[in-house]
Amino acid sequence: RIHRAILIGMGVLPLEFADGRRAADLGIDGSETLDLEGLGSPVKPRQPVTLVIRRADGRVDRAPLVVRIAPAIESEYYRHGGILPYVLRQILSR
Repeated sequence: RIHRAILIGMGVLPLEFADGRRAADLGIDGSETLDLEGLGSPVKPRQPVTLVIRRADGRVDRAPLVVRIAPAIESEYYRHGGILPYVLRQILSR
């Protein structure tokens, strides 16, 4: 839980494999391009998304993920790029 909260606080979207896989199971070596499909706006708690892995040899693999944002305020923190930008915008809007 604390790692998830830290990621959100820094504006990084926490994701979890939906099917029990681990990152090591995907054979990622750093030559891939990674994309997310299905990420809505606003980001919703437990929203399903798909990791698209485009490999250097042209193969494309997909892995189901789940957005690990819990309360609605975390979605706002993420939308603003983290807690600090969120708080600053709140202060400046007064």
